[in-house]
Amino acid sequence: MKELVQKAVVASCAVVAVGALLAWGGQPLPFSHASSGAQPAAAAVVAPAANGFTDVAKAVTPAVVNITTVMGEKASDGRKIPDELRDRMEEFFGGPGGPRGFRGPQGPGEPRGHRGGGQGSGVIVSAEGYVLTNNHVIDGAKEVTVTLPDKREFKGAIVGTDPKTDLAVVKIDGQNLPSVVWGDASKLQVGEYVLAVGNPFGLNSTVTLGIVSALGRGRMGITQYEDFIQSDAAINPGNSGGALVNTRGELVGINTAIFSQTGGYQGVGFAVPTSMGKPIYESLIKNGKVVRGYLGVGIQDLSQDLAKSFGIKQAAGALVSDVKEESPAGQAGLKQGDVIVAYQGSPVEDAVALQRLVTRTTVGMKVPVKVIRDGHEKDLTVTIGEQPETTKVAKAEAGEADYAFAGVAVQDLDRETAKELGLKGKAQGVVVTGVEPESGAEKAGLMTGDVIREINRQPVKSVKEFEKASSAIKKGENVLILIDRRGSALFLTAKV
Repeated sequence: MKELVQKAVVASCAVVAVGALLAWGGQPLPFSHASSGAQPAAAAVVAPAANGFTDVAKAVTPAVVNITTVMGEKASDGRKIPDELRDRMEEFFGGPGGPRGFRGPQGPGEPRGHRGGGQGSGVIVSAEGYVLTNNHVIDGAKEVTVTLPDKREFKGAIVGTDPKTDLAVVKIDGQNLPSVVWGDASKLQVGEYVLAVGNPFGLNSTVTLGIVSALGRGRMGITQYEDFIQSDAAINPGNSGGALVNTRGELVGINTAIFSQTGGYQGVGFAVPTSMGKPIYESLIKNGKVVRGYLGVGIQDLSQDLAKSFGIKQAAGALVSDVKEESPAGQAGLKQGDVIVAYQGSPVEDAVALQRLVTRTTVGMKVPVKVIRDGHEKDLTVTIGEQPETTKVAKAEAGEADYAFAGVAVQDLDRETAKELGLKGKAQGVVVTGVEPESGAEKAGLMTGDVIREINRQPVKSVKEFEKASSAIKKGENVLILIDRRGSALFLTAKV
């Protein structure tokens, strides 16, 4: 059984890297806050004047700083950074001179990188010396040096970090510090001009121009909470934490990641919008941490098959796969199998949209929630709580299979196995001990180590009950399966 658990852990931790971060020496991340419901105000696209965007550049560049770090032995979450990973990061990002051996000009006043250190950018957003940057720029740093374009150099103190959005705040002490004015990212429109300012390849105060390519980008796998601005302004390694500004010189985003197959600019960059970044900045300064709203449910998207299984005409909404005991959701009467279709008067399109809405809600606020339960609409009121420090998120890709349980091997769940799988309380179900590759079960999303708790909303407590329930499924029927994956509940669908 220990071998089974080890395989389950490996399977659940596998990720596919499809992009690259922008800061040298930062930890690589693998490549889920909706608006309040108000329509974004119209914003005129400003064409460049005869002298281009020189006024914007002059106003912004003095406040976009270079950040150099000397790394400690542990990342900010306490994990030791392996030498192999450190070497791989340096090979990919090329150290302080640029990626893959490129060595750009480096003046005597510019900070020089150190082994185990990195370089990135930051934006002074307050005359008091508060600098907003990316968490991966300063993650695990034991020393932070902030250098202004006028060559003034300061020792930086980390005020707070938020790995869930990859943002961080650093404080420097200085006088007559320039700063960038906050802008309203919710007013951005696709096609609008934006400028990216940062320190790519150690080249301070580099300004590039592009347009907003898309808004509200999520599901990128870069951070836990995503609502990115996508732009084609040229950004490269070292731009991380730099400013994305509109044509009025207002800060609308913090450049965070690029989609690249080479590590260099390929026209697809992502920035955290200020609509998300400013509340996080304010919370870090005020509380030293980010206070987010908390509902206390496990949620997932509705596929067409899931919608049909729950008697819903359209695959829109967030399916509640689990409700935590004593959570705001539990106290409000939300149940497993409910589909949340509206939150605080705003339609809920999918699980990510609900996540954005909830995390932006003020703790203690009473919020109306509309759900569909057993084919009928029901209105509930939830008092939003504060999100705990750690949350578990279960994900799986649901798909159709030729047979509901083809290629599945199961066994009864005993107390020892439940403990090894991290299950708490009185766990019931059958544990999946094997799944054949390319089988119908694998296509349905089942994995070794999953615990099957229900089939078509009927409890499964033993192998005998599993066999009885599975044998009753008719050909062509959609099967609704409730599983427990390392402590998190999840619905899957399969077709016979």
